[in-house]
Amino acid sequence: MSDTPARERMDYDVVIVGAGPAGLSAAIRLKQLAAQQNHEVSVCVLEKGSEVGAHILSGAVIDPIALNELIPDWREKGAPLTTPVTEDNFLVLTPHNHISLPNLLLPPLMNNHGNYIVSLGNVCRWLGSQAEALGVEIYPGFAAAETLSEGGKVVGVATGDMGIGRSGEKKGTYAPGMELRGKYTFFAEGARGSLTKGLTKQFNLRGDGSFQKFGLGLKELWQVSAEQHRPGRVVHTMGWPLDSRTGGGAFLYHLQEDRQVAVGFVVALDYENPHLAPFEEFQRFKTHPSIRPIFEGGKRLSYGARAINHGGLQSIPELVFPGGALIGCAAGFVNVPRIKGTHNAMKTGMLAAEAAFEALKDGRSGDALTSYPEAFKASWAYTDLHKVRNVKPALKKGMWLGTAIGGIHMWLNSLGLGFLVPWTTRHAKPDHASLKKASEAPKIKYPKADGVVSFDRLSSVFLSNTNHEEDQPVHLRLRDPSVPIARNLPDYDEPAQRYCPAGVYEVVAEASGPRFQINAQNCVHCKTCDIKDPQQNIDWAVPEGGGGPNYPNM
Repeated sequence: MSDTPARERMDYDVVIVGAGPAGLSAAIRLKQLAAQQNHEVSVCVLEKGSEVGAHILSGAVIDPIALNELIPDWREKGAPLTTPVTEDNFLVLTPHNHISLPNLLLPPLMNNHGNYIVSLGNVCRWLGSQAEALGVEIYPGFAAAETLSEGGKVVGVATGDMGIGRSGEKKGTYAPGMELRGKYTFFAEGARGSLTKGLTKQFNLRGDGSFQKFGLGLKELWQVSAEQHRPGRVVHTMGWPLDSRTGGGAFLYHLQEDRQVAVGFVVALDYENPHLAPFEEFQRFKTHPSIRPIFEGGKRLSYGARAINHGGLQSIPELVFPGGALIGCAAGFVNVPRIKGTHNAMKTGMLAAEAAFEALKDGRSGDALTSYPEAFKASWAYTDLHKVRNVKPALKKGMWLGTAIGGIHMWLNSLGLGFLVPWTTRHAKPDHASLKKASEAPKIKYPKADGVVSFDRLSSVFLSNTNHEEDQPVHLRLRDPSVPIARNLPDYDEPAQRYCPAGVYEVVAEASGPRFQINAQNCVHCKTCDIKDPQQNIDWAVPEGGGGPNYPNM
């Protein structure tokens, strides 16, 4: 007989994986409907972070349209949306100067007036408190590590075992994972979730051959001088330091509180040059003559990084399968040109909740909630993505031509002339297939960090409050341990040592030859390695619950 104790089991009507905007909105909507129709529904939310919001990282300028629907009196209830946008700026950076684009030239959907600059982590903390007040059970520090399936349908998830040593042995602190079973299970893990990745394969959710596209978003929170602080100011940039073949851009959002400015840099992960380092591009951006003065004399407070869905409407997979559904960024509802996804994430969580509630009320369980994708296609969230569906594919034609094509596409839709562009352009290939060989790409020499506005990766990871139990299995798994040195190093100069924004991967020179080293304790859970590795040899899995970054207000 096995000496492994049996896992405990808890049963719910709906189990939700991930306490982000989508998962919490779904939980709240389920409980609202239960109260309105006097039909009790049990709901639990699992969150791998140490607390709700600990792993949440976003710009963020939020469109309140979904929040207005979910909690109309959010102002009276103290929602942390306190900085309305008052100023919109769009800059094209050259190496030594910038060009300001007049707002009149930008499509109306790019206008941020009526939106709010927020800490999305704090918004999620507030949503969590609203959910708990309605009776939702939230379990932070519990990482969903396994999808439970029986009879061809999803029946819940299991959390990972605790107290497992690095070599797989049970330590004195060992405790088995727990099964949380639901009549329906929602997956709200965010971009490139590990369980979602498995479900996509299990249920062939991309059967038509589509695939998701991604960007890597890096962010810092600064306290700047009073002279540089302009609450409500929004600045977006494109151009330098990226070349015209590499998609991406930057943002600066001035919050109301404590002279804080959120600065971020996004690099599209379909970049071609294996010598490119997104973290170094971000640090270089802050040294631009038009940007540097904002941060000189200020103090850097926080740092983090996270992958972002970039594929748009044509990259959304099948949303439902027997017993479960994908909501929010697990499926990919980000509007790339608007740099916004929270409103769509919340809306899809609400729509899935409404579909599940009707099913539960009818006594159903374990079937595919087909009314959810139908409701999505009839919603404003679908319209939001449909209007910009050809912008991301156009950018592969280069920054200038692609931006012009995307701008025309958005203007035509804004003017009600979308019928002139009835087609939807598909993405040509996944991000991991875009790299050129190292010998075919120019090397990039990055300046040394000055410690004033630019910094190194390890000091940045320190500011993310990242922590993992040292003696636990490495959660970054190589399918073939020989690939980094035998294939990636000669072909691509092993790009993992540059694309990772946290210094997780190193090629160490030794007398016997180069060795690939994984510093898993540095991982900020951005998922870039799982996305960009050219051989798709790295699988990101959840570490012990509560591990990873602890973002206070990102």
